[in-house]
Amino acid sequence: MGEGSAIPNIHGLRRDVIEALRAIAIPNLRWPGGCFTDEYHWRDGIGPREQRPTMVNTNWGDVVEDNSFGTHEFMELCELLGADAYITGNVGSGTVQEMSEWVDYLTREGDSPMARLRRAHGRARPWRVPFFGIGNEPWAAAGT
Repeated sequence: MGEGSAIPNIHGLRRDVIEALRAIAIPNLRWPGGCFTDEYHWRDGIGPREQRPTMVNTNWGDVVEDNSFGTHEFMELCELLGADAYITGNVGSGTVQEMSEWVDYLTREGDSPMARLRRAHGRARPWRVPFFGIGNEPWAAAGT
């Protein structure tokens, strides 16, 4: 999939999936999800897609994750769906500072290093993020 796909899409997001999710009127959408949450580093999913680093996703079959779907793509999907964003922070391999900077990147209205970085990546105004989870599950990485 992607913007150049023959499948009808909106910025690489499948139009049929967007329409199906709109039809069921989901109230919120969580990302990243599952055990991948505790390996995901948000800075790997911002900036030009072709410059984003790849990683091996050990939770989902040792596949290469290219980070082409990141913060901006997720937040655009939420806006297209009219759904509230539920962001989940990495506590398996991340830090408190990393989570704090992500919240700042997403929601800071004034001037800060993270707000400037968000603007440099094409989003002038902050997003509304009503839900921010700490880790995936309390019994796994989030519990240790």
